[in-house]
Amino acid sequence: MKNLLQKFILSLLVIVLGAPMMGTAQVATSVTPSGFGDRQFDMDTVFSAKRIREDDKMYQIGVWRRIDLREKYNLALYGQGDAKSNGIINQIYKAVVDENALEVFGDEEFTQPLSIAEFQENFWLNATGDSIFVKQLYYLDFKEDFVFDKHHSDMVFDIKYIHLVMPSATNSNAGQKTIGYIRYKDFFNYFKDHPEARWINFQNLSKSLTYDEAFETRLFRSVVQRFTNSEDALIADMVDFDHPNPELQAYMDALAFEYKLLEFENSLWEW
Repeated sequence: MKNLLQKFILSLLVIVLGAPMMGTAQVATSVTPSGFGDRQFDMDTVFSAKRIREDDKMYQIGVWRRIDLREKYNLALYGQGDAKSNGIINQIYKAVVDENALEVFGDEEFTQPLSIAEFQENFWLNATGDSIFVKQLYYLDFKEDFVFDKHHSDMVFDIKYIHLVMPSATNSNAGQKTIGYIRYKDFFNYFKDHPEARWINFQNLSKSLTYDEAFETRLFRSVVQRFTNSEDALIADMVDFDHPNPELQAYMDALAFEYKLLEFENSLWEW
């Protein structure tokens, strides 16, 4: 009887102590790729809003894009009226200055954090010290990686950061000026919880979207400014110096690169 009781207690201890270990070992890595499982996976948890494991990136190229908010397709982001107070530029400004909810940097390596005062000065003053209006900040640049994720067998646009830019015309024709860089993950997490800041559907306001939804569904038109290359050069810098219309040629080269990305994605599924 005593031996039976000891065996029962021992069996009970094995079940109780072994259950958490068994549960930990059998959690699917496809569900929690950076959590439990038989090994850990590296992934970008600083800039990216997506959970893409580094080991699953079979192809990757960096792409730098520009959204011109004045274009008809992008007016939903530009905002309403002359002040554009409900547009994306002013919404980002309020998130930084009024709520101190977004961290801003002065360089794309994110080594130079900006104070709110420095950000305000960059935002409101041009090269000659003159004040500007929000509507004069109509460029929104961003950097993303074009990635083939083998885990999901899918091509993904993985946005890394947003770059606020003052156009040269606004900056007293002294060249474009960097206002600040913001991590896309911070942008995504902030605006998904602030539904009052919206991509505006002027045809049906009930279908307006939050900025995180608009960016993830690619509801904007952008032009490629640069892509990963050995010279680290802009597309405009690769145009021949003596070309009669370098701006048009740069635009055509950007479109050609877009078509190459589409062709690459389509060719993945050809037999």
